[in-house]
Amino acid sequence: MNAQGRLVAFNTIARREVMRILRIWTQTLLPSAITMTLYFVIFGRMVGSRIGDIEPGIGYIDYIVPGLIMMAVITNSYGNISSSFFGAKFQRFIEEMLASPTPPWVILSGYVAGAVLRGLIVAIIVLAISLFFTRIHLYHPFVTLTTILLTAIVFSLAGFVNAIFAKKFDDIALVPTFVLTPLTYLGGVFYSVNALGSPWKEISYANPILYMVNAFRYGLLGTSDMPLGWAYAVMLGFAIVLTALALYLIDRGIGLRS
Repeated sequence: MNAQGRLVAFNTIARREVMRILRIWTQTLLPSAITMTLYFVIFGRMVGSRIGDIEPGIGYIDYIVPGLIMMAVITNSYGNISSSFFGAKFQRFIEEMLASPTPPWVILSGYVAGAVLRGLIVAIIVLAISLFFTRIHLYHPFVTLTTILLTAIVFSLAGFVNAIFAKKFDDIALVPTFVLTPLTYLGGVFYSVNALGSPWKEISYANPILYMVNAFRYGLLGTSDMPLGWAYAVMLGFAIVLTALALYLIDRGIGLRS
């Protein structure tokens, strides 16, 4: 397949994913808006008013905004590609793509592009909602943008791998319920890791979401519990490993060919 054919294949897959997101926006975009509004009201206003400032000049509601945005990006990027690609397996039209001359990286890129776009749209929605409760000061735009993109890519790839191994729709819900949700809540969304005692503080360092949340918090608020270099190393490392794994699985047809 030449370059033009690869571009057409990528655009077709990505456009299908985008149209799916927009067609069922009440399922893909609206739930995050409602959920995050409740988080801002309950944790930001009610609980935050009793906690006070986390750091000098940074109130509790300001502190949790980056974490809530990242939570929305993680769940939506992961959920979009895992459900969409598994649907392609279930309906068996993924076999047509595998039988075509479309390279594995084009298939992967098309699905990841759609999932990343959903993550970015939801991030913008949550950020807009947060402005009704507090004011955001963008300290480091480059760090903010690259962190949110890398996080969306990482969890899109993770969702793709989950969809490949899933045998039924229930398998899609297992990882978000028993892995992503605990890791997210223990990833410094609602608290500073420095407030934890041993051994929980040391255990938290093994949580990749902790690095992502803190890198994004540094971009928005200019403060972080983790070194920025380590955060980028974690995100890039997971992106490379998951990309290699996903391409290997597609190329071998593992979990795809009946």
